[in-house]
Parts: sequence; C-alpha cells; structure tokens
Amino acid sequence: MENVSVLVITKNGVRMGADLKKMFPDWHVLAPEKLSNGSDAITWYPESTTQKIAQLFQNSDALVCIFSLGAVIRLIAPHLKSKKTDPAVVVIDDQGGFVISTLSGHLGGANELTLKIADRMGATPVITTAADVNKTISVDLIGRNLGWQIEDDSAVTRVSAHMVNGEAIGVFQDAGSREWYTKLPHNVTMYHDMNSLRGSGSKGHIIISDRTISGMMPADSVVYRPPSLVVGVGLHWDTHKDTIKAGIADTLERFGLSPISVSGLASIRKPQDIPGLIQAAQEMNVPVEYVDREELARIQTPNPSDTVRSFEGTASVSEAAAMISASGNLVVEKQKFPPNLTIAIARRMN
Repeated sequence: MENVSVLVITKNGVRMGADLKKMFPDWHVLAPEKLSNGSDAITWYPESTTQKIAQLFQNSDALVCIFSLGAVIRLIAPHLKSKKTDPAVVVIDDQGGFVISTLSGHLGGANELTLKIADRMGATPVITTAADVNKTISVDLIGRNLGWQIEDDSAVTRVSAHMVNGEAIGVFQDAGSREWYTKLPHNVTMYHDMNSLRGSGSKGHIIISDRTISGMMPADSVVYRPPSLVVGVGLHWDTHKDTIKAGIADTLERFGLSPISVSGLASIRKPQDIPGLIQAAQEMNVPVEYVDREELARIQTPNPSDTVRSFEGTASVSEAAAMISASGNLVVEKQKFPPNLTIAIARRMN
C-alpha cells in the first residue's frame, strides 16, 4: 500500500508509532500536538482527533490506529460508505499485544496488512473474516494478484456464504492462469464446460472466462474476467480513435469476447506514434505495445497480405502483432474495416 497513516492518541502510542515508523519508513505517523516530544518522525496535529480521522479516512489507503477498538469504531462510523471504497483499518492495542483487522479485510487489504504488522511487531494477529478463519477461498479475492476483474459483484455475498458454509461450489475456467489456487476445498468442484456446470446442482458458481456467457447464467454466479486478450491493430497514420474503438467493439461482440479481458493493444512500430491508436488505448485504459517490422515478418499468420508487405515491409500487422504481444494463439483472425483498419485478437497463454 502506498499511503498508510498511523494514528496515535496516547503517550505509549507515540512510542509505538515511532517504532512502526522505523519498521515502515514510508508510513505517516500522526499524533495530537499536546503529546509532542519534538520528534520529526511524527506529524503533530492541532485539530481534534475526530476531525483528523475524517481527513485520514478519506485520503489514506490504510489507517492504523493505536488505541482501543471501541473508540476507533465510534470515530470511523460516520464515514463508512462501501467495502469497495473504504480504506483498510487496522487497530493495535496500547500495549502492542494484538493487531486487529477491523475494516476492509479482503478488498481493502486489512487482513494482509494485519499479518504484516503483527509479524514485524511480534504481536498476535486477529482476523475474523469467515473465509480466512475457515481456511477456504475468498470469493471476492480470486485472481486479484493476477489482475482479474469481477464483471458483476451482485452475487459475491451469496456465493461467499455458500463457500464458507461448505455448500457445493462449481467452477468453470477457460482462460487465465490456473495458479489462483493450490488445492481446492472439499466443497469446490472444477467443471470442464458450461453445460456441466449448469447441470451440477451447485449452490454457487464461479466462472473464469474471457468469453461472453451464452445461454442461461447459473443462479448465484460470480464471473471473473482475466486480462487474457491482446488486440492487434493494423491501421494508417490518420486512422481516428473512434474508428479503432468501434472496430474493436464490433469484433469482440461478434466473436463473443469480453471487453473487460482486453489487456492491451499491439501494432507495428512506426517512425512516429499514431495519435488515434494512442488515444484509443488511453480511453480503453490499456497499454500499447509496438513491434518492429522485422519481428512481425518472422511470424507465420493465417492471412498474410502482399499489399501490407509492400507498404509496411511485413505481410501481417494485426495478426502477427497480437500473437507476439500475447505470446499466444489467435482467437480471432484478421477482420477488415475499410478503408484502413484491421483487427485481430490473440489469447495469452496464462
């Protein structure tokens, strides 16, 4: 976490805050001005702690409070909004014996932060989230370190309840790394196609795919989208960003692929960057990878073009660029959008 604030309100807390600052130099330690001992390691604030915690809650990725749990709850209660946006909150008692994950344990990272602090302090970590104490899968954290995104989180709470209650959970995966788990819990079964998943009788379902789901979605399903697709783009110097975005959207829709899984665009390296491609990538919030023509020319593709070779020095741009950038195979061969745009899509191997 980049922005961690440590709030202390007692003399003993000041000492502990200074110790945490030594352990985690990038963290910001704050204490009331009335407790000031002149230390440069601590920011001494003149306003009330009620005012200060309101500022920190809004502006911090994580808030570590070294005082009683009850007091912390009363202070942060007026500012609670959503587990998607609230910062992680960790509470440490005034003697440093316990480190308690208090708020945003999963999505906010409070559980992970609690374990980190407790390990450095030699304290006892306290984590109460059901998935952790039951040593099962945290439905809302699957693939988080792999960049996966939940398409619709409306069923997360229900599927999480099925998971921690030991009820049958069915999983279907056809894209993304398989390294999101080491050993599945006893109540979780992997299915190799959607029809088997639909007919499994599972209480909850986890679908990991870059494809749009055809047919009826199983009840209580969480769909994860891994960043598995790379879009290769062949274009002219003046191709407009809207033309590029429309071509990509049309191709994804026709071939049943999710735009959430697009992880990047790829094209030929030219003497000057093409503004439309840069702008399209910025609006899609994905990077652009440029590939040298010599490297593109070495790739065998399904649809080489003599015309493209005469202009670009390689027989393929969109297909070859997508394959190279993804280090994978084409899932959509070259699609033409007259007069000057081609789109191809490759899938990353993991």
